[in-house]
Amino acid sequence: MNNFFLIVGQSYLNKLKAKSFIITTLIVAAGIFLLANLQGIIEGFSGDEQDVVAVVDETGELFSPFSAQLSTMNEEVELEQTSESEESLKESTEEGTYDGYLILSEDENGLPQGIYKSESISASSLANDLQNALQAIKSSIAAENLELSPEELASLSAPVSFEREALVEGAKSEEELNQARGIVYLLLFFIYISVIIYANMIAMEVATEKSSRVMEILISSVSPVKQMFAKILGIGLVGLTQLSILLGVGYFALTSKADSEMGGIMEFFGLNEIPVGIIIYAILFFLLGYFLYATLAALLGSLVSRIEDVQQMVMPMTFLIMIGFFIAFYGLGNPEAGFITAASYIPFFTPMVMFLRVGMLNIAVWEPILGIAVLVLSILILGWFGARIYRGGVLMYGKSNSYKDIKKALELTKKN
Repeated sequence: MNNFFLIVGQSYLNKLKAKSFIITTLIVAAGIFLLANLQGIIEGFSGDEQDVVAVVDETGELFSPFSAQLSTMNEEVELEQTSESEESLKESTEEGTYDGYLILSEDENGLPQGIYKSESISASSLANDLQNALQAIKSSIAAENLELSPEELASLSAPVSFEREALVEGAKSEEELNQARGIVYLLLFFIYISVIIYANMIAMEVATEKSSRVMEILISSVSPVKQMFAKILGIGLVGLTQLSILLGVGYFALTSKADSEMGGIMEFFGLNEIPVGIIIYAILFFLLGYFLYATLAALLGSLVSRIEDVQQMVMPMTFLIMIGFFIAFYGLGNPEAGFITAASYIPFFTPMVMFLRVGMLNIAVWEPILGIAVLVLSILILGWFGARIYRGGVLMYGKSNSYKDIKKALELTKKN
């Protein structure tokens, strides 16, 4: 047992001190901090610059109401009425004097219309603001032509009242579902990225030791089975350490923002009131998913003796994780679909799909318990089978990138 914990500690400390771990953690932490402050950074680069648009009012009546309407939508746009020729405006726009120019006119029905010209149409937000302001003016003029009162126009423009209510008692409301969708999406992405990174790390670690012949020394003092589970636990602790650092950075980046801004972000993703049960299920399914895929990764890593063969060997495992994620992602919009329910009991998809159902629906207690039981049983079976393959696989050398080598590994296990 002392040897087991010795390997756990060695795997943990070696990865923790590795330059790749430190650099990756710093880069991701910097990325999180930048994303949390992206709006401020963009505003810092843009400074106090305003968008300046030249307006040619061919009607002689639209500019004033149009300018007043636009100011209520976007105060950062400056309009300049001009009577310059279009050729002159084109030159001014190319020189950077204007961001673009707008020509206002009337159609055959006497309603306003506009043509906005700029060097590029990629910056759509400014054009959208101009269009929306002109649309409001058009609606107002059309209402006057039809002799509609402001109240009647407001009534026509008001959105229809439409609510959805579930007949099943205890079912989540629309507001609760929207909040749960944001939480589940973030945690699903978290589980997906974490499992795929750290499971691959285990396969790479085993292959590296085999290629350097360190494995021959290790198996003389510690059984291969202990090595496998020690590496899974050690790298799992590395993952938890890294994720704790990144979550800490993310929390600090958010709390350092203004209270109103932080509240908006937290509310958008549904993080202001995360149910304790969701957090517990997220941790539980993350750990079980990690151990399931980590055991499979260690098994596959033991079959190769060259680092360059690792990615080819673990590719099917990576596809399994991706399929589970895509099924869960689809389920965000339709969590009650029959195939979502069925997929939640398939061990390789359970960590993400069952967590989706727990977060989005009020399912019976026995369903997540059954999913957890399926996962635990699968881990035990895969661990038993994986340990047998691992014991023989670590003794195999030479080019090995075929799943037929599993049979060879089992034969070597029987001989030893």
